[in-house]
Amino acid sequence: MIEHQDTIPADKDGKYQFQLNYSGREVPCLVEKEQQMLHVKIDENMEAELKINNDGTLTQTGGAQLPDSSIDFIKKQVLGLHI
Repeated sequence: MIEHQDTIPADKDGKYQFQLNYSGREVPCLVEKEQQMLHVKIDENMEAELKINNDGTLTQTGGAQLPDSSIDFIKKQVLGLHI
């Protein structure tokens, strides 16, 4: 989708910021990881909650419905490819 920007280590809680291709344009995406939850804010006007399951998959638990492609991209940016 877009080029990857380095973030803090994926196994730690913290904030991650990157560009996300959403609805045909690149928008800023801010993700705050707290233990098994990801709090997602896209383009400063859309929010979603994602839960990290034990098998490494993500399940959306609240907020605006995100397409699977966006959830997959967020997973790669925050959790990396090792999960």
